[in-house]
Amino acid sequence: MENNSKTIAENINIYNNKNSFGFGISAKFIDKTRDNIKANNLQGLEEDILSLHPADIADIFEILSQEDRKILFSTLQHKLPPETLASLDEQVLKDIIENYKPSILGDLIAQLNTDDAAYILENLETEKRDDLLNQISTDARSLIIQALEFPEMSAGRLMQRDYVAVPRYWNVGQVIDYLRRSIKVPDQFYAIFIVDPRHIPVGTIPLHKLMRSERKVVLSDIMTTEPVVVPVDMDQEDMAFLFEQYDLTSAPVVNSQNRLIGMVTVDDVVEVIQEEAEEDMLKLAGISGDTDIYMAAWQTARSRFTWLFINLLTAILASIAIGIFEGTIKQIVALAVLMPIVASMGGNAGTQTLTVAVRALATRELNQSNALRVFGKEILVGIINGIIFAIIVGLVAALWFGEQGLGIVIALAMLFNLFVAGFFGASIPLLLQRWKIDPALGASILLTTVTDVVGFFVFLGLAKILLT
Repeated sequence: MENNSKTIAENINIYNNKNSFGFGISAKFIDKTRDNIKANNLQGLEEDILSLHPADIADIFEILSQEDRKILFSTLQHKLPPETLASLDEQVLKDIIENYKPSILGDLIAQLNTDDAAYILENLETEKRDDLLNQISTDARSLIIQALEFPEMSAGRLMQRDYVAVPRYWNVGQVIDYLRRSIKVPDQFYAIFIVDPRHIPVGTIPLHKLMRSERKVVLSDIMTTEPVVVPVDMDQEDMAFLFEQYDLTSAPVVNSQNRLIGMVTVDDVVEVIQEEAEEDMLKLAGISGDTDIYMAAWQTARSRFTWLFINLLTAILASIAIGIFEGTIKQIVALAVLMPIVASMGGNAGTQTLTVAVRALATRELNQSNALRVFGKEILVGIINGIIFAIIVGLVAALWFGEQGLGIVIALAMLFNLFVAGFFGASIPLLLQRWKIDPALGASILLTTVTDVVGFFVFLGLAKILLT
């Protein structure tokens, strides 16, 4: 009874550390952690932190300031779960692993799956990486080195080297006995891979199907033929598409000879999907694909400088377009008041189309087979919205300034610029992809330039022709 009471108390304590949804870390727990650090209550700090899931401990490290992070690390370094290191953001990970002794860090890395170990080691300088690898046992070191030799962002980097592969002539009973006896069975797996004598995967059996079958059933009778396999050099974004498209929980990874060498599981793919979505979102804003929230201010400023500089050049182009019609603006001051409306509406409409197009390209919903249809639809949407907003803004301008001609000018400019926004919002991502450039990278800046320059030029040009 006493043990049960203790377990219940521990569970309540852990739940209280969570946020209102029952997961993650609460602000109250963060404040308590900071108070323990400030009061030098290292024992209480250790007990609280080690009661958390390794991923939640990683969140604590990322939330704390650099000074508090060092204190927490020095308190926990010998007891820190190795999975915590694999869950850390790259910038925070680099700060932490620099303070580890190679022997301690080597022991932690050796306990991880190959993909997690490779993630940690790739963030070290070559010399430190080599020293650390020497601290790891021969078998584990060999697998980690092989993983690091595969291209970054490839299936080879993400795959686990432990998997379950058996011949098709085995029966269910033999597999179950093998799983109970073997020490090479991975900690987590979702399917059995069926291989031929050349170790080429020829089928898969989900665990739920295996466990519901009689012991005497032969594997070839229940296996899924023509399994979805992942080439070892496949880009992680393409691999994520396979998992989403075919509802996979795991997939065999094969080398150039189609021999089975590892497996990828859905938990790794979820991380890939999140990373790719985050990267595209950042790139649409002209920010480096790497999360820079944990970088030093100077590093962040430097990473953002390039696209800000390009944006400055494009803004100068828009200013030049305005300068061409300087005399017209002096004659009709109302043009300066209305001018931003045309450019702003075009930019926003174009961004809507651009966002949809980039997402559709990333999810493979937009490709060469349906590009013209999607392209035509976005142009039609631009025309429809252009007509509606042309009428609205034309009436507002005419009533505001008491001049019908001014309303007609801004209405025509609005219609044309929204047409241009739809046209280029759809075409820029397609062109960038065709030129082997990430469609999310800088597309918004290019689009804004087009809608600003065209909007100003058309509006002011029509004003010069019709009103002066």
